[in-house]
Amino acid sequence: MTKFVVWAPDVADSRRHAVQSRHFENIRRLIAEGTMRAGGGVLTEDSANAAPGGRKFGSCMIIEAESLEAARKIVESEVYYTEGVWDKEKLVILPIVLAHPLPPLSMDEVHLA
Repeated sequence: MTKFVVWAPDVADSRRHAVQSRHFENIRRLIAEGTMRAGGGVLTEDSANAAPGGRKFGSCMIIEAESLEAARKIVESEVYYTEGVWDKEKLVILPIVLAHPLPPLSMDEVHLA
């Protein structure tokens, strides 16, 4: 399967916190399926050294899918997409070749906050 990097910036005044619990449920499912390989919220520069849960302005992830179209369907079904958290006009999905393979994810390694 092909790996895709996804850059999904938030819209101004996003509803990220309002739908976060549903987002986390979906991410757990994608990890369990092996679709989500890595990802997280992108922090603002001023919160980069802050405690976990710093101010986020978007999401970045690596997913696996059969095609670009399949990757887009995965992203477009995500609650942050459907609820208008991510800026649909600025969202980018590109195939990526990793220089180093990603190890399999275990739910024990997942930190959703």
